[in-house]
Amino acid sequence: MKGEILFLAHRIPFPPDRGDKIRSHHILKRLAQMAPVHVACFADNTSDLASEGELATVTSTHRLVDRKKSLMLAGIEALLHGEPISLPAFRSLALQDYITRLLAEKRIDVIYVFSGQMGQYVPADFTGQVIVDLVDVDSAKFDAYAEDSSWPMSWVNRREGKLLKLEEQRLVERADDVLLVSEAEVNLLRERLPGDLAGSTKIRALGNGTNSNFFNPSLVPPEPAMARKRGPHYVFTGQMDYPPNVAAALRGIERLLPAIQAVHPEAEFHVVGRNPTTELRTHDGKNGCRVWGEVADVRPFLVSADCVLVPLEIARGVQNKVLEAMAMACPVVMTPQAATGIGGKDGEHYWVADSDAGFVNAALKAVKPDNRLAIGDAARRFVVENLSWMAMLAPLNAMVKTGPRQRSQSEEA
Repeated sequence: MKGEILFLAHRIPFPPDRGDKIRSHHILKRLAQMAPVHVACFADNTSDLASEGELATVTSTHRLVDRKKSLMLAGIEALLHGEPISLPAFRSLALQDYITRLLAEKRIDVIYVFSGQMGQYVPADFTGQVIVDLVDVDSAKFDAYAEDSSWPMSWVNRREGKLLKLEEQRLVERADDVLLVSEAEVNLLRERLPGDLAGSTKIRALGNGTNSNFFNPSLVPPEPAMARKRGPHYVFTGQMDYPPNVAAALRGIERLLPAIQAVHPEAEFHVVGRNPTTELRTHDGKNGCRVWGEVADVRPFLVSADCVLVPLEIARGVQNKVLEAMAMACPVVMTPQAATGIGGKDGEHYWVADSDAGFVNAALKAVKPDNRLAIGDAARRFVVENLSWMAMLAPLNAMVKTGPRQRSQSEEA
């Protein structure tokens, strides 16, 4: 490839320890095999800042900005300018200066925008290829938040959803290629676009994979504290200050676990993931619930699990937590929302349930020894054969183009 790539990300793609960073990490590494890559991104915390050295190993140049702007300040700016909070929250003069200088000094043929918040950095006069990876439809997520929240947050979320929808439309108009994590998200975006854009062939799915060599149950021992207890052990993983994960964890603690314990009195529910909210922490050590917080390695918890529960009621895109559990040969019980984009078959590679009663019934079925082994083995085999990152990202090879070019009217449709 003659030219170079600018990769814009709302979070540094290292370490790959949460859903969006896992995807951006693997995409960045694939792009770096194709051409020199320059990265402009943000850090959210000290762990992100400490990973700058890893970022440098795969980039020609980079600019990492410590994102310190408060949500309140971003909200004030958004109100003043009539824009979604997500844009000023990720707006930085330092990052803009780096991008402007880079585009002036280097031959950048492709700008890869990872997450819609970063589309604001693409210059209007850039004539190369613009790939916008929305991952999922953020505006729909905020619409769902609005339905589940009370005033004033219902107003805030409804406003954010409305304005993000307009920004998503603008990005589809601007981009040469628009990517989402599943066909379900592609269809959802099309439904929310005006007719002249909804049928555009530029919108397509680029799925998530998983590293089944790393997520391999034969490589790690069980978590000792879980191994010492009879169980059965149910596990839920994720970022535990993310509202949909918090709601799912509370559903598991308050509504699912008591019904499971009516059959298995020693059953335990383990919530594993960084930054658990105060509400979640109050349940730790009570009534068979453990809230572990951040752990060095999630795999011992998965290898110790008799079943992974994913009772998400709001879910966008493909859930990495599901792919990782399946790769670890764990039986998974999940909602239809969490099953989106996974592939496989209900009852063969996992169980899908919606109501609490259906969830409990599947959770009890999953821990029967024969079922656990059969479903777990089938789940891992499905992931290994169908969902590697190499296979999922193969379309990038043909998609990423060389050479600066003028945009035609047909590309705008």
